[in-house]
Amino acid sequence: MLRYTLMRLGIFAGCLVVVWGAVYSGIFPRGFGDSNFLWVLLLAMVLSAPISFVVLRKERDRASVRIVGKVDRMKANLEANRSQEDVAEDGSRAQSQPS
Repeated sequence: MLRYTLMRLGIFAGCLVVVWGAVYSGIFPRGFGDSNFLWVLLLAMVLSAPISFVVLRKERDRASVRIVGKVDRMKANLEANRSQEDVAEDGSRAQSQPS
């Protein structure tokens, strides 16, 4: 997930530089008053989201597979712990019951 996040931040930073250059060269309009920086950030976010969605699809799928594997292992460990507790509890009940 760290790799995916860094790649996504890289795409955003690239879009931010491109949008900043486009706004200050006059290709894109400037924001009103002091809102120019927010305007540039908003445009960079709007442009980087679909680019990240398309370009990082394989990386997102790889991260998803790793996360699913970890969750499955945790579920298996939890189930193993539950079954051990059930065996121990059944053993203690058997010992406490009179014959």
